[in-house]
Amino acid sequence: MRALDFIIRRLFTAAFVLLGASIITFFLARVIPSDAAALYIGPKARAADIERVRKQLGLDEPLPVQYAIYMSELLHGDLGNSISTKRPVLQEITERVPATLELLLFAMLVASLIGIPLGVASAQWQGTTLDVFVRIVSIFGVSMPAFYLGLLMQIVFFRNLDLLPLAGRVDSDLRFIAPIESLTNFFLIDSILTSNWVALKDVFLHLILPALTLAAYPIGLIARMTRAAMLEVLGQDYIRTARAYGVRQWVITYMYALKNAISPTLTVIGLTIAYSLTGTFFVEVLFNWPGLGLFTVRSLLNVDYPAIMGVTLFGAGGYVFINLIVDLLQSWVDPRISLK
Repeated sequence: MRALDFIIRRLFTAAFVLLGASIITFFLARVIPSDAAALYIGPKARAADIERVRKQLGLDEPLPVQYAIYMSELLHGDLGNSISTKRPVLQEITERVPATLELLLFAMLVASLIGIPLGVASAQWQGTTLDVFVRIVSIFGVSMPAFYLGLLMQIVFFRNLDLLPLAGRVDSDLRFIAPIESLTNFFLIDSILTSNWVALKDVFLHLILPALTLAAYPIGLIARMTRAAMLEVLGQDYIRTARAYGVRQWVITYMYALKNAISPTLTVIGLTIAYSLTGTFFVEVLFNWPGLGLFTVRSLLNVDYPAIMGVTLFGAGGYVFINLIVDLLQSWVDPRISLK
């Protein structure tokens, strides 16, 4: 019951967060000097056609009226049509979200599987060469720009070693050799569900470079946060008592210490996922990944108001939702955390 009350309160406050995000984005997007009607028609637009489209899109109305019309349509599930693609924004987002989520979740899985053990090992052997190595790796991951790291990995693994694909989500000839049957639009899952092992291998190989590039920053954050939390927990009295009773070290480390130290790490993972949901611009552009980040970049360059609004609201909603999930997970993992 307490969890349900907490969820209701968070959803209530989330409505105000989304409202504020919509207001700020709506008015800031229109500060940019551009003519959406001219962009909608094309480079050879005539003045009469521009005026007609301006009235059709409601751009001749005052900004408060435009915002009221937009919110009225939004409440009916209509995010408007993209100026650059002429398609519904909701359709554009839903078609690209699976690609972004597949890349993001795979990258965060890699980051968690690498970052957490690194942080645990660094805390357990504090002051040793391993600890110094983990701290250097963490600083490297946090400070290395994604676009630069991605370029380096493309040069090494594609041009020099010829081990991994350069870009894209799948090879262009895969549709002739082993086409993927679309069930969920998550290519890894679809390949497994349809037993298409040729496609599974191709999708996996295409995921490695962009996922590692995207995971570099979270690996550093997760490792540093896990190390800091583990150092604090390993100094507690109950850990010393467990050692005095002869409890095995791996039990103390992973069953006692890590369980009580994982809460800050979960927060970092959740915030990183939420940030990367629409923050994968450099990675998706660099690897030509057909996801939400690439669509957002193109929308910004084309001053596509409806697309910018749609992506912003989707990102804000995803940020709020992921933070809610993280809070619930923290209360489940650590009973000392109460939902208020």
